[in-house]
Amino acid sequence: MEPNWILYVATFPPRECGIATFTKDLIIAMDKKFSPKIKSKILVMNNSGTNIYKNNEDVLFDIAETDISAYKKAAERVNEIDAIKLINIQHEFGIFGGEYGNYLIKFLDIVKKPIIISFHTVIPNPEDKLKKIVRQLAKKSFCLVVMTKSGIDILRKDYNIKTKIFVIPHGTPTASFDGSMKEKSAIGISDKIVLSSFGLINPGKGYEYVIESLSEVVKKYPTILYLIIGETHPVVRKNEGEKYRTFLEGKVKEYCLENHVKFYNRYMKLEEIVKFLLATDIYISSSLDPNQIVSGTLAYAVACGRAIISTPFLYAKDIIAPERGLLVKFRDPNSYTNALIKILSNPLLKEEMERNNYSFSRCMIWPNVAISTYNIFKRVIPDFEKCEMSYPEIKFDHIKNLTDDFGIIQFANYAKPDKSSGYTLDDNARALLVSTLYYKLFKDNTILKLMRIYLNFIKYVQTNENKLYNFVNYNKVINLEDWSEDAHGRAMMALGHLIATTNIPMELRVEAELIFENAKKAVDKIRSPRAISFILIGLYFYNVIKNSEVIIIKKLADYLAQLYKDCNSEKWNWFENYLTYSNSKLPEALFFCYKTTKNNKYLIIAKESLDFLISILFKDGKFAPIGQNGWYHKNGHNASHDQQPVDAASMVQTLIVAYDTTKENRYMKLAIEAFNWFLGKNSLNQEVYNNLTGGCHDGIGEYSLNMNQGAESSISYLLARLSLQKSKASIAF
Repeated sequence: MEPNWILYVATFPPRECGIATFTKDLIIAMDKKFSPKIKSKILVMNNSGTNIYKNNEDVLFDIAETDISAYKKAAERVNEIDAIKLINIQHEFGIFGGEYGNYLIKFLDIVKKPIIISFHTVIPNPEDKLKKIVRQLAKKSFCLVVMTKSGIDILRKDYNIKTKIFVIPHGTPTASFDGSMKEKSAIGISDKIVLSSFGLINPGKGYEYVIESLSEVVKKYPTILYLIIGETHPVVRKNEGEKYRTFLEGKVKEYCLENHVKFYNRYMKLEEIVKFLLATDIYISSSLDPNQIVSGTLAYAVACGRAIISTPFLYAKDIIAPERGLLVKFRDPNSYTNALIKILSNPLLKEEMERNNYSFSRCMIWPNVAISTYNIFKRVIPDFEKCEMSYPEIKFDHIKNLTDDFGIIQFANYAKPDKSSGYTLDDNARALLVSTLYYKLFKDNTILKLMRIYLNFIKYVQTNENKLYNFVNYNKVINLEDWSEDAHGRAMMALGHLIATTNIPMELRVEAELIFENAKKAVDKIRSPRAISFILIGLYFYNVIKNSEVIIIKKLADYLAQLYKDCNSEKWNWFENYLTYSNSKLPEALFFCYKTTKNNKYLIIAKESLDFLISILFKDGKFAPIGQNGWYHKNGHNASHDQQPVDAASMVQTLIVAYDTTKENRYMKLAIEAFNWFLGKNSLNQEVYNNLTGGCHDGIGEYSLNMNQGAESSISYLLARLSLQKSKASIAF
């Protein structure tokens, strides 16, 4: 399949403007997510008078924005390029020539490619000329994109637009959820309460009212430091010089705030902006334009998990609810004063706002905005549906972060290990398995230390009666009151894999075999179908090396087959009267039993039960695991949430085993679809895997992700990723 080009019409760096930055970030996100099948190209709106883009291979050509003939020539050139499948115009009235940017219409009249216009500004109560221009733009577009629901309301009511309109939130960087102290220390302001505002400075920012408000705040909080970050807008500087900045500096002196207000007068790169935001305690958005429909600066602050104070312009009213920040009056210093004191005097309120903003903003991070953008693009170009997502590199960073010298810690608060949650055999068995798979593929000796830790943990929880117990608190005390059959079985599965991996050092394999042989002595006590399935998978791998387990494999396989016979009916091809977690492991175990015994009975049941699961879990081209909030009982309803990473990983592994056994390509295609659940092809259209940390979020709720990144979820992602790596399922590898 030849690459498809998306042509973005916009400004672009090195031009200093918000649209330029936005377009660059969107293109990077799209290319990371969907390259090489989709390629991004740019048609630049140029106001410099020179060709400053000649060395940028992604820029096809530029338009002198005030030359109407250039729009016609550009459209004709675009029509000649077959690779261009779609044009996305990042629209701001001021970047196109003519009244309200109406020169753009000349381009649209001539170009013969499908058009999507993304509006960065939607002006309410328009005059007739503006309304006519916007209606012409809409008429030329397959659909429109806005960044908040208010944008749809205005276009429908004030412009009477009938064209399809979609909401894609303003993109934001992916930042870790941390308190402000780390970055404060790096900047050298660790003793300060930091307030900040950033963006290109112009008189519409309203910073003077914030400065005035501080004269009262510093009396109660003398360590306040307000950072005003950003250079003067180039157009303002050209027309007025530094008049507004000089005015602000005068305000600082007038209120004797020289030690409490600091200006950073330069255009900052994204990395610098994020560092300043992470050093911020409260972010202040003080725009004076009540009709401002988008604010990238406010979006960034929300995505960094900062408490917010903002004036009630349209965008702020759309995204700042009381649990995430406070709205203040326009041009009212007292309103700022009261809001600042309210938040600063209530640390719990501030912390709640930070958590809520970070969680709320996950749909806004660039990888998820890229997914939402792609989902709209493929409505226009159906061939885009064939484009696979690029897979992230394999990272063990978060697994190492969760692991101490004793084992892997069960839970995490966001990405930080929650030591109070203790350890489980379940997670340490998973960690041993994923370490084994990784070492088998890459022979990375640094992983051997982790394997030793997890193997020692399994040995630690094995008692004289050969049972492997599940829970150990942080003081290393085993809970001997509750024995989990599933955890015992999962440990045997991991041990079997390790023993069968011949490139692993012999001492580890010998240790694992001793634990495995003792654990086998407790198998007769186990009745859980999932535990039996885990054990069967472990026995399969153990038997590859020992050739001694066929009898017990047949015995346990017959147990599952009898469960299936007892429960199976015309519309319910399953082993139990309900579906819960890791369901696919039951048919997976029987595929392995078939590999060992060549008994077609096991293969038939494996395929029937797996195909039954597939019919339930794959809908409308997406994988949707059974929700743990009610599960799925026979003759009942399939709970849609909360969906768990462990179920997605299990399905990926099972489908790959099914493909390896049957060579039916449909199973491999479905394995890739199930894995894409982690990458955003799910009910929320959001990445569950966190590329920043290398961890995985703890599941998908009806409206949001679970922000925590515990051991089970993070290992589950890696198990799925490594299983695909091993199978070479995608050319992305």
